[in-house]
Amino acid sequence: MKITDSKQIATYYKALVEKNENFVGIFFVGVKTTSIFCIANCRARKPKLENVTFYTTFKEALSEGFRPCKICKPTQNANQAPKEVEKAIELVKQNPKEKISDYRLKENDVSAKVVRNWFKKNYGMTFHAYQRMYRINTAFQELQSGKQTTETAFEIGYESLSGFGYTFKKIMGNSPKNSKTDTEKTTVLISRLTTPLGAMFVCATENGICLLEFADRKMLETEFADIQKRLNAVILTGENKHILQAKKELEEYFEGKRTVFEVNLEPIGTEFQKMVWEGLHQIEYGKTRSYQEQSEHLGNPKAIRAVASANGMNKISVIIPCHRVIGKDGKLTGYGGGLERKKWLLMHEDKYNPNKEESKNELRLF
Repeated sequence: MKITDSKQIATYYKALVEKNENFVGIFFVGVKTTSIFCIANCRARKPKLENVTFYTTFKEALSEGFRPCKICKPTQNANQAPKEVEKAIELVKQNPKEKISDYRLKENDVSAKVVRNWFKKNYGMTFHAYQRMYRINTAFQELQSGKQTTETAFEIGYESLSGFGYTFKKIMGNSPKNSKTDTEKTTVLISRLTTPLGAMFVCATENGICLLEFADRKMLETEFADIQKRLNAVILTGENKHILQAKKELEEYFEGKRTVFEVNLEPIGTEFQKMVWEGLHQIEYGKTRSYQEQSEHLGNPKAIRAVASANGMNKISVIIPCHRVIGKDGKLTGYGGGLERKKWLLMHEDKYNPNKEESKNELRLF
């Protein structure tokens, strides 16, 4: 929301002038004279108090017509993990079987408080819960490969089999012993990434990407539950080759260097939904299609509402380009990530479209 309290405005303006790192992500400031918005630690010349407006989210700044600052990159860096947090995450990845204590963090010049606060705000869990998920994921993979439960438990830092068994069952929904033979259980890995449009979560099975959503999407918990139910899956923190490839391709996409995604996908939904999502793939980069045109393309011109509903249930944003479907009159309509993001994505693709001269995109962005 727009900040109107005078005391809060004074506090935020002081933080802006002092480039206070502690306020990064707490507020976004729109500069009326330049029509850009920034985060607290921006290095650009500071505007006068009467020329700024403060917001609690960057989506509000975008909807008010402000553009992201090219110096501080607010939509990306406001959600970027601080260096201390990145160092803590790297310690976990390098030592997947070890519990990283507060003392260990201190040895590596990392503040345990900073790490705890960031994880709670950006992951919705504690740093130690994140570690437990990572270690249990490692244990699950080893048990599946035939390793003994006792050996696995002690290697990942548990001092008793009962403690390991309790934690394992709580996260996996099954005991370590039964997990050895439970080949029907699917593991879905989840990781976080930052983009110019904010933080996103990406999930993948061993077959491909099954979810890519903005972290603030309201239906996110429902989508996680749907994936777990349909795949008989457990979602654990981690990365595989598909997630790493998706992160690389998304970075290239947002830099304007990629127009087609090549990462493997495993869309989770009904057969009708999958058919609609496959149709979305056929909308070329830099172009759009109305809901009616999409229905006609799928061979059922009267199924406009059903097609629109299936678009809204797409769990793999950006890569499956539901943002390229617009209203019949050329106006923007419906997008789970918010119309501001939809507008940004279409403008981004229009800017970097290699076949722009051939495009007859009549999108009304304003």
